[in-house]
Amino acid sequence: MSIAFQDTSNVLQARAEHNAKLALRADRKRVTWFPVVVLGLLLALPALQFVGNYNYVLHLILFTACYATMASGWNILGGFTGYISLGHNVFFCIGGYFAGMILARYGVSTLVTAPLAGLICAAVGYLIGRITLKTRGPSFIISSLALVMIARILFDNWHFVGGANGVALPANDLSVVWAKLPYYYAFVVLAAAAVFVSYKIKHSKFGLGLRAISKDEIKAESAGIDTRTYKTLAFAISAAFVGMAGAIWGEYLTYIRPNIFLVILVSVNMVLMCILGGKGTVAGPVIGAILIVAFNEIFVATLGSSELNILASGLIMALALMFFPLGVIGTLAAKHRLPRILNWD
Repeated sequence: MSIAFQDTSNVLQARAEHNAKLALRADRKRVTWFPVVVLGLLLALPALQFVGNYNYVLHLILFTACYATMASGWNILGGFTGYISLGHNVFFCIGGYFAGMILARYGVSTLVTAPLAGLICAAVGYLIGRITLKTRGPSFIISSLALVMIARILFDNWHFVGGANGVALPANDLSVVWAKLPYYYAFVVLAAAAVFVSYKIKHSKFGLGLRAISKDEIKAESAGIDTRTYKTLAFAISAAFVGMAGAIWGEYLTYIRPNIFLVILVSVNMVLMCILGGKGTVAGPVIGAILIVAFNEIFVATLGSSELNILASGLIMALALMFFPLGVIGTLAAKHRLPRILNWD
């Protein structure tokens, strides 16, 4: 008795054609030109300095780009992998101090040493991740908070880097009109790089593994995914972007001090930006950074830097999450109402 096996070549060909149609449909929904146009406009914006003083506008954009960089980096670990870290400002501090001390002692700008600071933070993040990522859920969150406390005690009492008083950094030699320009371009380019890397990771085999870990880590392990390596690599990559942002931010402020970097609000802002914009999406951290910075500026201008400002910001966040439980991008995408210009996934 012979058993006839169906030729699988036709099935595989049909599956390939179906996948190609799905990819084409996704490409038609995705507007790739919009982020490129926005980046071009941001790069051209400093030309306004020729007709007036727009330093405040430049500051707001570079500040937003700084947080967009950190939130996009955090999203690789917290959004794609599902591990909520409240200790990522430690890498903000390490990057700031590493590049800042080189600037203070040898005069090398942090714009040059920022990539090296990112590599140092990635290495530190990998080592820390090998230890802390053995835990999950609330235990991991507590371990990340403990990391901040340990770092704060260390830097407050480390006299080589100035202790709690910190270190003053030299300002650049540009005039007041153009002094912000190098840091503006650095943060805009860094934010664009963070978004691009985030997009590439999400559409890679590595990103697929991270999302599998986020959904069910035990099943991901049983499917053959090296979850420990995937998690630690995600930790290292996210730490690198936060560290590079910290390196440039220190020179922009012209001083480095533990209470600039190692306050819990910095990490909380990264988390809130991803949650408000849409955790696990590419555009979410950017949208969240824009919204939170805008809310803070509006409330400080109208209510002053007081408890009322904090109360108003909290109410806005609560209302936003009531109507957008998956974040702005996530909720609109789930309801099939996401504008094409925000479909970066």
